[in-house]
Amino acid sequence: MNKYIRVHAFLICLVAALALQGCAGVNKAENKKGQGFFGWFKSAVEPPKEDATSLASEAAEYYAKGRYLLAGEVYQKIKDRYPFSPLATLAELRLADCKFHQDLFEEAIPLYVDFEKMHPTNESIAYVIFQEGSCYYHLMCPPDRDQTSTRKMIETYQRLLARFPDSPYAYEARKRIQKGLNTLAMHEIVVARWYLRVKQYPQAKMRLQTVLDSYPDTNAAKIAHRLIKKLKGVSYADAAKIKPWWERVLP
Repeated sequence: MNKYIRVHAFLICLVAALALQGCAGVNKAENKKGQGFFGWFKSAVEPPKEDATSLASEAAEYYAKGRYLLAGEVYQKIKDRYPFSPLATLAELRLADCKFHQDLFEEAIPLYVDFEKMHPTNESIAYVIFQEGSCYYHLMCPPDRDQTSTRKMIETYQRLLARFPDSPYAYEARKRIQKGLNTLAMHEIVVARWYLRVKQYPQAKMRLQTVLDSYPDTNAAKIAHRLIKKLKGVSYADAAKIKPWWERVLP
């Protein structure tokens, strides 16, 4: 009987030892993988780390839906986290586009300029230059206001036509250049009319002549011709006899 009890006890100890060894093996394997219960819990709670491809897919979805603010935030992540990824180049361009589509033209311009400097041989350069010009186009002021944006728009589009005369953007660029030239010409007309009101005829004639010389193919040139005809009867000597405009304006 005692012998039977000893054998039975030995078998129980053997089974227990094997069970413990199995548990230890499982825990060891899990620890190798950095898992175990706490590791599993941690992986279940923490979201998987985003890579450049998944971020680009998310940004493209936002962009396609016109949610440019969110798209810009995700493209900025790609640019910051994966600066050496090919997707970072696309992110740089799309960041500028997101600003453009939000009508933040003054913020978009330096982004397009930087892209052109950093990637001068990129296949999208024609588009980038066109977009830069388009920013200035949307920033144009009426003829009676400052014309800095108009001049920069014309310069940018002319640069586009010089480099890519047959690009898909050439036709629209030419149309906008013509519109810009007419705006500059009308600016000279506005100034000329002011000189006419204060009877400063030499200055008025000079402005009108500038329109005829620099912008002969604009609608403003027709106005300049008509106004110059009115000045033909006024000589510089007659104009000199007239009091300066500030003496007539001030009490």
